[in-house]
Amino acid sequence: MIFEALRKLGFILIWSAALPVLEPGSVGAIEMGRAAPALVIQQLDGQVFDLAALKGKVVLIDFWASWCPPCRAEMAVLDALYRRYHSQGLEMIGVSTDRPRDRAEVQKAMQSFGYPAALLNDAKVNGFGPVTALPLLFVIDPDGVLRARITPDPTPITEESLTGMVRPLLLSDPR
Repeated sequence: MIFEALRKLGFILIWSAALPVLEPGSVGAIEMGRAAPALVIQQLDGQVFDLAALKGKVVLIDFWASWCPPCRAEMAVLDALYRRYHSQGLEMIGVSTDRPRDRAEVQKAMQSFGYPAALLNDAKVNGFGPVTALPLLFVIDPDGVLRARITPDPTPITEESLTGMVRPLLLSDPR
């Protein structure tokens, strides 16, 4: 009886892990080529990041954690890109999935980076749903449309690969 219950639970856990990220109240998954879901979150510096207010800009949303080595390795690449293209309309936020009690560790990790960060737990609105893999990076164009979802891969992202995605979006005319 216990084995049967655990087997069913395992099936549910495996099945739920395979589900796409859902927007609250929606029936469909987050899809590339569609409007980005809402994200309103208080940054570590107290300011509010509101994705909807950034129309006309290219936005990167990076979900990461302080205990995640691939996340930490990507952060230097993201920071270089942010510093290079911020004046041309690139916005970014690093959203840490660390626990609220690890806020000091997150702040320490962000000290050497120029882009803003927040704790996922501080989100007032999170249409991106639960994060099931780290690092997870979303690229949003000036029209507020999702253009890329970059998940863990054996090949780490580079400044060149991200520049290839972001630069054409910065050069396009926002509507």
